Amino acid sequence: MPLDLSDTLVVGISATALFDLAEADAVYKTKYAKNPQSAIEEYRAYMLERETEPLRDGTGMPLVRALLGLNRFAPSESKPLVEVVVMSRNSPETGVRVFNNIRSRGLPISRHAFTGGQSVVDYLDAFAVDLFLTTNVEDAQRIIDAQACAAAVLKPPPHAGDALPEDQVRIAFDGDAVLFDDSSELVYKTEGLGRFHTVEDEKQNEPMKDGPYAVLLRKLANLQERLPFGADTSPVRIAIVTARSAPAEMRVINTLRHWGVYVNEIFFLGGMPKSKVVKAFRAHIFFDDQDLHLDPAAKHVPSGRVPYRSDSPLFVPMPVTGVELADEPPLLVEKVETD
Repeated sequence: MPLDLSDTLVVGISATALFDLAEADAVYKTKYAKNPQSAIEEYRAYMLERETEPLRDGTGMPLVRALLGLNRFAPSESKPLVEVVVMSRNSPETGVRVFNNIRSRGLPISRHAFTGGQSVVDYLDAFAVDLFLTTNVEDAQRIIDAQACAAAVLKPPPHAGDALPEDQVRIAFDGDAVLFDDSSELVYKTEGLGRFHTVEDEKQNEPMKDGPYAVLLRKLANLQERLPFGADTSPVRIAIVTARSAPAEMRVINTLRHWGVYVNEIFFLGGMPKSKVVKAFRAHIFFDDQDLHLDPAAKHVPSGRVPYRSDSPLFVPMPVTGVELADEPPLLVEKVETD
C-alpha cells in the first residue's frame, strides 16, 4: 500500500543547502576556467577522493535537525511528523560524500533523488514535497512560477550568532509576497505608504489571498495540532516579522483568523530592522522576499529568499550565485556552451 504523507511535513533540500559545498564549488570553477571540457571529470575525481571527508553544515542544516527531532513525539507505528528528502543534481557517484556525511551525523534521512545534472524540480510531486530549500536560483524560480510548493534560495550560512534551540523548531516569515500574495506590496511600491495604509485599513476585514508560503503555514499549523501540546507550548514556534504597522496590522490578524491558523509571535515593525528581531527570536530559518531584510538577518540566522513569480510586476531576476555550481556541474557546462 503506498505511503500516505498527506499529514506529514515533507521538506526537500539540495545537497548544497544541507551542507556547505563552497570549497568544492570553488574547485570546480577553477578547473572549468582552465579547461571546460575536462572540468566534469576532474570535479568527479575531486569528490571521489574526498568521499569520506566531513563537510561543514549548510544553511539548511539547523532547520533539518530541528524538524527531524519532532518525530520523537510521533506515536509508534504512525506516520512520521516530518520527512526530509535530499534532492541533488549531483550524480549518485559524486553524491557518496553527501551520503557519508548524512550517516556520520546520524540524520534519519532515508529518501534521496540524485539526478546527474538534471533539474530536480520535476520530482517534487513524486516525493510530496511541501518546502524545497536550494541554492539554485533557476530551480527556485521554476517552483514558484509553477506554484508547486514553497521554495527559497538560501543565503550562505551565518558565521556568528547565538546557539539555536535544540528542543524547538522556530520559523520566521515575512508577510506580504511570502505568506500573503503580493497585491498589497504592489500598492505600496507603486502608490506609496500613505495609499497602502488607506487601502489596508479599508480592507481590514477582507482576507488577503494566498502567497507562495500560505499552504506551508497551514501544514505547519496541522503539524502543531498533531503534536501532544497546546499551541502556546508547542515545540513548533511560528513568528511573522513584517514591516507593516498600524493601521495595516488588522488585516493580517483577520486573514490568519480566516485561515484558522495560529501563530505564536507577530511583529509589526513599521520600518525598524527585521534582523534584530529574527536574531532575538533565534529562528532556525527566516523567509523574506527582499535582500534588504535578508542580508543583515543572514549574518545571525539561516535565511532564505522567496522569489517573486515571473509574471508579477515586482519580479526582478535574482542574481545567479556560485554556491550552487557544485550541485550541478553537468548543467553548468551545458549552459556555458549554449549561451
